[in-house]
Amino acid sequence: MSKYKAKKTTIDGITFDSKKEADYYCQLKMRRCAGDINDFDLQVTFELQPSFKYQGKTIRAIKYIADFVVQHKDGSEEVIDVKGMRTETYKVKKKLFQFKHPNMKFTEV
Repeated sequence: MSKYKAKKTTIDGITFDSKKEADYYCQLKMRRCAGDINDFDLQVTFELQPSFKYQGKTIRAIKYIADFVVQHKDGSEEVIDVKGMRTETYKVKKKLFQFKHPNMKFTEV
């Protein structure tokens, strides 16, 4: 059990951080089988800010890991984030993502 009371759930050999995320994965699988979407990827990493040197120290890159990236029939992509709790860190990373990728649809579930 995590600090936000999400229960890890395994489906198809993939362990998800929550039952809600696992359920959404099943929905995406059904949508793909129905021909509603082309495909989807899990846990896609986006670099929001590269690492850099500051006063001789390396500062780590800031990264956002999307729960899912859906490839739609029209060729567009959509980031899906399945959320139970919207932390302050998440809110900042979401804003950075939207700034860096203004044309990519971002959906919270």
